[in-house]
Amino acid sequence: MSTRIACGVECICRVVRAYFCEVFYTSRGYRAAKSRSPSARAVRDQELIVELRRLRADNFCVYGIRKLHKAMVDEGYSIGRNQVVRLMSIAWLKGVRRGRNPVTTKPAKLPDSRPDLVKRNFKADAPNRLWVADVVYVRTRSGFVYTAFVTEVFSRKIVGWSWKSSLTTDVLPMEALSQAMHSAKGQLEGSLVHHSDRGSQCVSVAYTTRLRQGGIDVSVGTVGDSYDNAIAETAMGYIRPS
Repeated sequence: MSTRIACGVECICRVVRAYFCEVFYTSRGYRAAKSRSPSARAVRDQELIVELRRLRADNFCVYGIRKLHKAMVDEGYSIGRNQVVRLMSIAWLKGVRRGRNPVTTKPAKLPDSRPDLVKRNFKADAPNRLWVADVVYVRTRSGFVYTAFVTEVFSRKIVGWSWKSSLTTDVLPMEALSQAMHSAKGQLEGSLVHHSDRGSQCVSVAYTTRLRQGGIDVSVGTVGDSYDNAIAETAMGYIRPS
């Protein structure tokens, strides 16, 4: 009990108060520090932060540390990368991170024995002899939009397309296929091959059944190989901005 009284909180507070009063000589040190003029470094920091905000606003507010540092150096400022990091932290400035690209080609879970009838030979001697299909995402300000399309190889025209805000197997590709079949109604003379990758959207039971009901031969390439569906990849480049 004696130790608790001798080294208790009240005793510690008395000793600490006496020590700080002796070191700082005054109890008004805090108020004096608050009223003191800002240092030259603080003034310089604020000037640089104003320039950082301006350069960031001039570039759609997407610049991060690396690009802001380069922009400041190009403007003639003698500033280091670590200094840019510190100033951006003070000003709560952050660069825009690249979003993760969604995966549109999801391999089917069950093994697929359907052959590749095209063998990367994307040529047709007449209209409606070969169709290629794929699903692509397009980045917008409000999120991703998924677009399914069917390309007619002879004319290189997109004969069927559909877009949705979500990737639904039974809706998105089916609407594009139905539009393509409707546009070619009465023109399907001879054999027609429908080629796609092995994504689950284009090899689903409902999608394959719809193709066979229309008398269309099914051809599938591989997953993750753009050369097996080169025509669709080319059309994708026109749809999706770089």
